[in-house]
Amino acid sequence: METPLSAPEEFTPSVSAARMIIDSQIASGSNMLSEPQAKAVLDAYGIPVVETLVARSPEEAAAKAMDIGFPVALKILADGISHKSDVGGVVLHLESADGVKTAAEQMLKRVAKRALDAEAHGFSVQQMVVRPGAHETIVGIKVDPVFGPVILFGHGGTAVEVIEDHAVALPPLNVNLARDMISRTRISKLLAGYRDRPPANVDRLSLALMQIAQIAIDIPEIAELDINPLLVDEHGVLALDARIRVAPLQGDPSRRLAIRPYPKDLEENFTPENGKSVLMRPIRPEDEADHYAFLTRLTPEDVRFRFFGLVGELPHSQVARLTQIDYDREMAFIARGADEDGKAETLGVVRTVTDAENETAEFAIVIRSDLKGHGLGWRLFEKMVAYCRKRGTREMVGQVLSDNTTMLKFIDQWGFERHKMPDEPIYEVRMVL
Repeated sequence: METPLSAPEEFTPSVSAARMIIDSQIASGSNMLSEPQAKAVLDAYGIPVVETLVARSPEEAAAKAMDIGFPVALKILADGISHKSDVGGVVLHLESADGVKTAAEQMLKRVAKRALDAEAHGFSVQQMVVRPGAHETIVGIKVDPVFGPVILFGHGGTAVEVIEDHAVALPPLNVNLARDMISRTRISKLLAGYRDRPPANVDRLSLALMQIAQIAIDIPEIAELDINPLLVDEHGVLALDARIRVAPLQGDPSRRLAIRPYPKDLEENFTPENGKSVLMRPIRPEDEADHYAFLTRLTPEDVRFRFFGLVGELPHSQVARLTQIDYDREMAFIARGADEDGKAETLGVVRTVTDAENETAEFAIVIRSDLKGHGLGWRLFEKMVAYCRKRGTREMVGQVLSDNTTMLKFIDQWGFERHKMPDEPIYEVRMVL
């Protein structure tokens, strides 16, 4: 129930660019992306990658190395090889074009002997990165048959299987969940800094984990992803090598995730009668502070109508419960506008909680007291009704205090049936969807 920190920076991935690469590879009949393709997917999501060029021959590799500048690293591009270093498919610290050409020719011979089933079709030439003191980590995506996509983080490098230091988590991730994941590894003690080694930039590492989790959410065709190593130091992160395996999508993509992520597709702009632009979107855990401020600006009467009694100061646990919701069983759309200083603030909220069979959704709605009469409540409620209908919910129900005449008129306009509860100043209202 801890309030998540804001991300160290906002990132807007180029989903279309990543999808183009994935779709093209699936259409080609190959399930493994090349290293440059995999890095292009990472780059589309804002993860720093080392510059990598593709060469089809030893001579072209030498020319590409001159374009990048020395020293360079040379790696084999071949189908059927998971770990290039195991078959002699990696040479580092090459300082000349002749050295690159010779290394490429020898690499083809080694790979042909050690990986008989592999089909080499070129080389990747990348800038040789020297970051003294950087830690080698591994970040990845695996697909579990029960839980779906799972995010992995731990100690990386060529000895990753021997060290066996990793933690796993389910997407989506926020800063708190990413930090918790990092803390459950032994390498986290090294990342904290020691002796003359400064602390690593854990904020940037947390963001990288969030970005990887977003890839798992956005691109269901990714069956496996590895970044090893992902260098981490005080300056940030850098992906040196990447591997992605893809597979055609099977089954309902909306059911593949164990936890439903934030439904960004439900964001919508609206201009009420007062002419001030409003963003309607699902509530997020990070909204807790603004949601508390919103509730404190309600009049005592509006608080009584919403909570059926006078409520004092709301504790963190209760406001967290209102902002940290399970999008698969609950939904809360908030209206966000800007105050006189241009700072975003919450103006209203409509909420539903749906039973496990998706038969009945119980609703509640409240608009900030000084903003009523501009059509905001009607538009928010209209959005919620459309959402419930789309997901196949059978009916919406609620309770309204008998002296809340404004709300009673509102639900009458929507066509709700209402029935007075015996011995209670409350109406039960119901609308078939």
